[in-house]
Amino acid sequence: MGEALERALADALAHLLTARGDEALGPDEAVRWSQDAARVLRRLTPADRRRLSALFHDTARREPEGARRGALLRLPGDLGLTGDAHAAYCDGVRDHVARFVAAVRDADPATPLPTCPGWTLADLARHVGEVHRWMEHLVRTRATVRVEPEDVPLGLPGDPAAYPAWLARGADAVVRTLRAAHPDTPMWSYGADPHVRFYPRRLFFETVVHLADVELALGAEPRVAPGVAADGVEEFLENLPYYGWVAEPAARLGRDGETLRLRAADTGAVWTLTLGGGGFTWRADGGGPAATATVEAGCGELLLLLYGRYGAGDGRFTVTGDRALLDAWLAATRF
Repeated sequence: MGEALERALADALAHLLTARGDEALGPDEAVRWSQDAARVLRRLTPADRRRLSALFHDTARREPEGARRGALLRLPGDLGLTGDAHAAYCDGVRDHVARFVAAVRDADPATPLPTCPGWTLADLARHVGEVHRWMEHLVRTRATVRVEPEDVPLGLPGDPAAYPAWLARGADAVVRTLRAAHPDTPMWSYGADPHVRFYPRRLFFETVVHLADVELALGAEPRVAPGVAADGVEEFLENLPYYGWVAEPAARLGRDGETLRLRAADTGAVWTLTLGGGGFTWRADGGGPAATATVEAGCGELLLLLYGRYGAGDGRFTVTGDRALLDAWLAATRF
């Protein structure tokens, strides 16, 4: 990031965080705005985030005396931008796996999963535990080429009733390994980012979605926090072109130039997908002409729609425009 761009971003961020028309935001609300901005900016390197944070405070010091300058100077020093995203994803994996284990521990392992036809809770627990052990091996060995999951020892118990404890042990191991690894270390990944940092983020959203599978199977309503869900939508879109089993069907949709818009009713976030060129592109805004199809719902519901956990015909979703495009996209990209 060039110095001029850094300074422009810092000045723009200062305006976003402290102005609504002519009214200065209070410090608490400004902090919430800064945390939302951090979700978008966390893809910058830690060094760039620190530089941007320092420039922001330089912007504050250059402001004339008044309410706006005072509001800027009362904000926390890191603005939510220098927080450790790597550690936060590790914490998220730990916490969501604990919820997963607690949910399946007392449930019948033979309970069917409506969102994963043909699977039971035991099948899902085994799958999640396999992913933990595979990712732990990849990160611990700093793999430079793909290692097949079936080549990693599982130590799977013979009794499905023992799967929850086995799952918890694997989660502890992968979180320890992830925490011990520097996020900027280069290594093989199966997504967009060939660094260690790919894995805690990917594993976090793997766990978020599979926890929703468990909750739906047990009759509970999944609740994905809007900020988490927004990051999950972008993680999904960033990595989808690298998942050949869904990227290839999406590339064959044959609707080049058409657009699909996802609109989060609870946060105002908007993502616009444009098909074509043997795949798709996306941007995190709703500018430009009307989309070919638009789907609107809560941010968490949009995330679970993308992962095929809800259908577009569910009453949670408002669809406008060409419904056939949305249906075709969801069918092609279903996990």
